[in-house]
Amino acid sequence: QVQLVESGGGLVQPGGSLRLSCASSGSIFSINRMGWYRQAPGKQRELVATITSSGRIVYADSVKGRFTISRDNAKSTVYLQMNSLKPEDTAVYYCKDYEKDFWGQGTQVTVSS
Repeated sequence: QVQLVESGGGLVQPGGSLRLSCASSGSIFSINRMGWYRQAPGKQRELVATITSSGRIVYADSVKGRFTISRDNAKSTVYLQMNSLKPEDTAVYYCKDYEKDFWGQGTQVTVSS
């Protein structure tokens, strides 16, 4: 049974940083494409970044240059380093396993002074 557990969310001031983690179990993590999405109140869920098993990365234009996605296959974990955070980054952030079409439960990120 696949499990994805996100952590690392919280309240941060504009310009600050957070690092999200998504720990996976129940699948062959090393071969799976993984992604981060976010959903703000009243808005549709949107792609933030994806990373393939070979390390190929795609970012949404809104986060390029500020966010970095990475993975540690030995720990079955994907990360999202978020720098220069803006109030418009406020959302629930979700991790996705594309091969299993499975979502984590989400972690809240709030950027506010």
